[in-house]
Amino acid sequence: MRWVGVLQIEGRTADMRKIWKEEDFPVRFAVKPLVMLEPEHGVPMEQLEGHVKFYTGPKDRGKFKGIVRSSLNTIYEKDGELILSLLQKAEESPISRPVDPKKLARKASLYRVEAKKGTRKQPTLVSVPEPEELPASAVAELREVVIEPAATTRHGEIQYLLLTLGADLGLDVWVARNDRGRKWNGVTLGSLPRMLDELPTQFNEATTRTIELIDVLWLSGNSIVAAFEVECTTSIYSGLLRMSDLMALQPNLDINLYLVAPDERREKVEQELLRPTFGLREKPLAKICGFLPFSVLCEKLDGIKRLGLSASLKPTFLKTTAEFFAGEAAEG
Repeated sequence: MRWVGVLQIEGRTADMRKIWKEEDFPVRFAVKPLVMLEPEHGVPMEQLEGHVKFYTGPKDRGKFKGIVRSSLNTIYEKDGELILSLLQKAEESPISRPVDPKKLARKASLYRVEAKKGTRKQPTLVSVPEPEELPASAVAELREVVIEPAATTRHGEIQYLLLTLGADLGLDVWVARNDRGRKWNGVTLGSLPRMLDELPTQFNEATTRTIELIDVLWLSGNSIVAAFEVECTTSIYSGLLRMSDLMALQPNLDINLYLVAPDERREKVEQELLRPTFGLREKPLAKICGFLPFSVLCEKLDGIKRLGLSASLKPTFLKTTAEFFAGEAAEG
């Protein structure tokens, strides 16, 4: 809802480099910027109310007679002159008006995948959203469980322990793309031994985008053998959604999934895993995703380190440690 720039068309261009993932736009123009403002200095749409033909009053709010709803529209010349003059004035004498950062965030990218419909495969578009900040409802849920700075440190510690264990088992490891710069005890997670710089390329783009946001991965060659979501400062639901997305994109993938969370959140983990959206899948998530409480995981890792057992363990050993909430109904 801000006017932030003016581009002047200089003519056709032969530049056909890929710009958007979803569509090809073969007709392109070379342009030069005349005015380019930061969002907080932009001209608010409400300043135009009653002064332009596409926004004559309250009845035009939202749709603005279609002018801003599609590209290459022609507007009344005097309206264009007014908008240009307002932008030039804003450039000369900027007025700061705060903008909600969430409204500036990039929308989730769309990816083409093939969904199975009976015996046929049908192309469809899916999104892979970026991780979000903790919503107010989740903050309320967690306020008696964690203290934000301590919880953030704890999250990094658990990631560190899982990454170093994976390396000790002789596996390659991966930390979530958005956590590669995170530090624990002075060590940057992205610099740990056997850390991969990029993931195997056998998956489609949507799958790769989903996988690279999972907190910790253990890999053997090109195969992912275990995936861990550490839910300490975020909603339990967010990690499970990522797991569910992965299995929806790759239903034949055979990997061990684990949700790692504080002991006191066990009941919440069980409730979320048994939601209909997860429980009514062809492979119920509760059957393939185990719960690892912090205390149990740390105790197990301490014992392994103390006895020097890393070299003799297989990656699947955690399946006997994790708790699975699939009951009789899921087994049947």
